[in-house]
Amino acid sequence: MKTACILTTLIASAAAFAPTVQQSKTLSSALNADAMEEPAPAAAAVAAVATDFTGEVGAQAPLGFWDPMSFLGAGEQTRFDRLREVEIKHGRISMLAVVGNLVTYSGTRLEGMEDMPSGFAALSPSAWANNPVAKSQIYGMVLTFAFLEFFVMKDQFGTAESPGDYRNGVGVTVWDKFDDKTKQRKRAIEINNGRAAQMGILGLMVHEKMGNIADILPGASS
Repeated sequence: MKTACILTTLIASAAAFAPTVQQSKTLSSALNADAMEEPAPAAAAVAAVATDFTGEVGAQAPLGFWDPMSFLGAGEQTRFDRLREVEIKHGRISMLAVVGNLVTYSGTRLEGMEDMPSGFAALSPSAWANNPVAKSQIYGMVLTFAFLEFFVMKDQFGTAESPGDYRNGVGVTVWDKFDDKTKQRKRAIEINNGRAAQMGILGLMVHEKMGNIADILPGASS
């Protein structure tokens, strides 16, 4: 059975490259030839939107443009822009997370939350259930995050210059005074810092679960 499948595959492959048998010059043959010469609508659409992303910001040494899981699929620009926006947003959140992790492990707390633990322990309901100040702070943070996500951290008016541009008309003059080369460099710096922060916060979380966070952050307080 296995041999038959292999032979069938080889025959089909050879047939794909075999010369076409000469057909009589009839009207139907001419119509068939015209139909065969026209590309399929789907293939034509894919060819029209496929884009080379090797020159995009973030595609740099040592990996260059790297998409081993083929998340881009056919290479649509809209798909790339969406993934780049998600990457930038995750990078920004991770940079804040790293700073927050370092600050809390240093012993710094908001007023009324001096007894709150650091790291994963702060997510335990028992850590803030009996602390009304901590509870109100957490509710306030959740509402703030929701407000930012749904009303601020998005391109409200379609004026974004690039994926992740959430200025929405604010601070335009400050950014516009830079030339294109400087803008590209600053965007690349943000993307790289975001990538490093994603790895950094993941490393801190892993070491905390391993129980050796003090080896990473000497003098860290819980």
